[in-house]
Amino acid sequence: MLTQEIKNTIQTLWDRLWAGGLSNPITAIEQISYLIFMKRLENFHSNTPFEYKWSEYHNWEDDKLFIHIKNKVFPYIKNELAEKDEAFSIAMEDAIFAIKSVSLLSDSIAFIDKIYEEIEKQENDNNQNFQDIQGDIYEYLLKHTSEAGKNGQFRTPRHIIQLMAEIIKPDLDGKICDLACGSGGFLVGAYHHIITKYSNKIVEDENGLPKGVDAKKLSISNIKELNENIFFGFDIDQTMVRIATMNLLMHGIKKPKINNMDTLSRNYEDFEKNILKSKFKYILANPPFTGKINSLEISENLDNVYPPQFDAQKNRIKQLVQSELLFLERIIFMLDKGGKAAVIVPEGVLFNAAKQYKAIRKLLMTKCNLEAVVSLPSGVFYPYTGVKTSILIFEKKSTNSNVLQKNDVWFYEMESDGYSLDNNRRKLKDLPLQSFLNDWINKDKNISMNREEKYFTVSSEEIKKNDFELNYNLYKEFTYESLPFVLPEDLLKEILLTEAEINLELKELKGIL
Repeated sequence: MLTQEIKNTIQTLWDRLWAGGLSNPITAIEQISYLIFMKRLENFHSNTPFEYKWSEYHNWEDDKLFIHIKNKVFPYIKNELAEKDEAFSIAMEDAIFAIKSVSLLSDSIAFIDKIYEEIEKQENDNNQNFQDIQGDIYEYLLKHTSEAGKNGQFRTPRHIIQLMAEIIKPDLDGKICDLACGSGGFLVGAYHHIITKYSNKIVEDENGLPKGVDAKKLSISNIKELNENIFFGFDIDQTMVRIATMNLLMHGIKKPKINNMDTLSRNYEDFEKNILKSKFKYILANPPFTGKINSLEISENLDNVYPPQFDAQKNRIKQLVQSELLFLERIIFMLDKGGKAAVIVPEGVLFNAAKQYKAIRKLLMTKCNLEAVVSLPSGVFYPYTGVKTSILIFEKKSTNSNVLQKNDVWFYEMESDGYSLDNNRRKLKDLPLQSFLNDWINKDKNISMNREEKYFTVSSEEIKKNDFELNYNLYKEFTYESLPFVLPEDLLKEILLTEAEINLELKELKGIL
């Protein structure tokens, strides 16, 4: 956890950048990312040339410092640090050092130094892992950009990401992906889950979820695999690719593979065939549900939900299609056989009667085994959106399968995520995520057929009869208690009596005053 001192320093740095002209929160966090990376460069790369080491130049005079960073250090990071074909190098191709003021740069460096002094102090005082505290700082910065409410950028809450990782349990046995990764939060969550699994010392975090602190069970080869070959992210926004890359680096993943790509396009299929040459074992995602997109921009191979339409000359006809349905179809086909996914979707996907929605739900129960539908509280994404969402948990069977799954689907209603369901999102005392995980782990032992409970199972045949509808409330059985009927004249007497008592008390109060 971050100390209040660190949070206050981050806030002051943020305000200073804002006052210095970097009012776009995404641009601001990019520049902070570059400075943090400069600070940590000699720790990441032991062979860093002396002139590029923060410890050498950070105390130089303002003008000399500004010229050195702008003309030497930043170009070195951008152009020389990584091989040309590495994801980091590609992400940095059009990066710009946007701090134009000498005084702004000097102040920012002083704040970065102060933050890291506090990190080292906290590490020594509380025996906390340096990388973990540094990752918390980056998470805090990303949260801050969301609170600024600009650019449509808002993140999945970290505790929800942790929960989803606990459900599908990503491991070292396959590639892990987020096909619309934004700032990379799901990949960080998967990384922390693996660190926890291979730790000797495990504690509970503030949400009652397990948190590993040493990762001592990982071998040298495991660590290399974790750093270089496990994590893949894709995003259509080049700026978010850079931020995600920096985020994973700050959390300790030395060579994250974050790619600037529209995963709904044919470009992804070419990438999978020629570069990736495999599918994914684990996918965690909250793909954007931003409405309709142009069908001409998507791959013609995504044809199960929206079959391509052609005119007489066999040219594709432009139509507007729902992005969340296409992302779900893409996820199904990105998964390897036996691969697992945890995906957040708007609840309209679960019950909309349009044929495209029915088609995607059918895919989830024929080409996959849909294991669970977890209904989230409607305030989980406040203050950014009040859209009701659910988590879909499924395992890939086969792309060629058209046979309805045999297993029942587990439905669960999460009434609270441990935070107030309003714009403030205050931490509450209860630990509902811990309770959910206990129910999830024991779901096969404690099979509930009572649909008046918060969780129960529904057969695949029943779901099929309901046009594959997956809405929790459709299958939930509600009980209603009848209240005693009060005659209108009796109710009026009670109101008049209450009114008389109020008037009497008002007279007494007036006499006192």
